[in-house]
Amino acid sequence: MTSDLADARAKLIARSVAVGAIRHKDPIETWAGGWSAGLDPKRRDDASFADFADPDGNTWTLQERGHRASFG
Repeated sequence: MTSDLADARAKLIARSVAVGAIRHKDPIETWAGGWSAGLDPKRRDDASFADFADPDGNTWTLQERGHRASFG
């Protein structure tokens, strides 16, 4: 879990981790919906995700929660 999914993804990629594209639930109101590319436009908790695999082949999912827009 991370409060800034785009930043966490960029940091992993900078360390040569192959991280999948960011996607978000659409619509977020139901898990019966599908996915859309990119971050959730409203940056709602538990809406945006990205995946990567560790060297042992385990898949991990990054999930955004607690995002706060930075000001200044």
